[in-house]
Amino acid sequence: MPRTIFAEEHRQFAESVDRFIEVEVAPHYRRFEDQGYIDREVWLKAGEAGFLCSSMPEEYGGAAADALYSVVLFEQPARRAVQNLLGWALHSDIVAPYLLRYGSEAVRQHYLPRMATGEMIAAIAMTEPGAGSDLQAVRTTALRQGDHYLVNGSKTFITNGWHCDLVVVVAKTDPAKGAKGISLLVVDTTMAGFSKGNRLEKIGLKAQDTCELFFDDVRVPFDHLLGEENRGFACLMTELPWERLQIAITAVAQMEAALEWTCRHCRERKAFGSELIGFQNTRFTLAEAMTEVQIARVFVDRCIELHMAGALDASAASMAKYWCTDLQSKVLDACLQLHGGYGYMWESPIARAWADSRVARIYGGSNEIMKELIARQLP
Repeated sequence: MPRTIFAEEHRQFAESVDRFIEVEVAPHYRRFEDQGYIDREVWLKAGEAGFLCSSMPEEYGGAAADALYSVVLFEQPARRAVQNLLGWALHSDIVAPYLLRYGSEAVRQHYLPRMATGEMIAAIAMTEPGAGSDLQAVRTTALRQGDHYLVNGSKTFITNGWHCDLVVVVAKTDPAKGAKGISLLVVDTTMAGFSKGNRLEKIGLKAQDTCELFFDDVRVPFDHLLGEENRGFACLMTELPWERLQIAITAVAQMEAALEWTCRHCRERKAFGSELIGFQNTRFTLAEAMTEVQIARVFVDRCIELHMAGALDASAASMAKYWCTDLQSKVLDACLQLHGGYGYMWESPIARAWADSRVARIYGGSNEIMKELIARQLP
């Protein structure tokens, strides 16, 4: 079923992203995985190529590009089995919008242009050792003291955490008020009292740097508050649908790529004197997966259209995130099975995709939480 959301300029942009991956990422990818992070030089080259913060206004270093350019940047790394570039998405399409919509002019002017060039790398710190999908349970505090906030606490599983130069921190400015006491602050990693833990070793996404962050009496100026004090939870709820849709977009692109890899393998590989594609079980498995992925594609593309129209709600985004990532695990597992022993070898794209994808059912809010959000809209 042909896609209708892209124009020719978006397809040309996808080709330029593919060329960048082929030249700057793919030849070094195994080294990135071994070292646990992608070289900063790649970030700088991505900024020079216009792949970072492209949706930001030109006065802040962006290109004022529409959201479909961001969709291309979510999809192409997944199609090329280099999903670890998702750090770009978090940097450009999660953190940057928080700064643009809720930050002071001084914050926007200082950070966004540097983020667009790759000179500064951004992270967002929500999850804590004792608080994951339940953001109301965060224990990190940001208490007023004179002309600044004093931030104390720790965060874990932070994407871009080891590389980051700035981090949007979810903290309690009024611990007694629960969700109504949450605020968002921009912490510069040069501030005294801020420190990073060791990079965390994960099952997948091995080239995506992830670590713990620690805040010990970090003095954060008042003008680094995003939005209003104690209104951070409302900001999060406004922005999270787009974040969750990004996860669904990546999931569908990765499933489409996995089907292509698997069909090619099944036409080339023989068993008992016949191509694998000649066995009914192979054909039926692929037919079922192709049908389900096509259904996911149509729904997600419609959600993209709703987002661009400003009409994507939390329920639809939660449906896309939970259903597509559950399906992603099912489809990639079936595709790996059809690859046989080759599918279990790390150099195989399906093996990396299979390992990288498992976290999608957890981050961005676990799929169990997605179902709770959907259930709130039951008639």
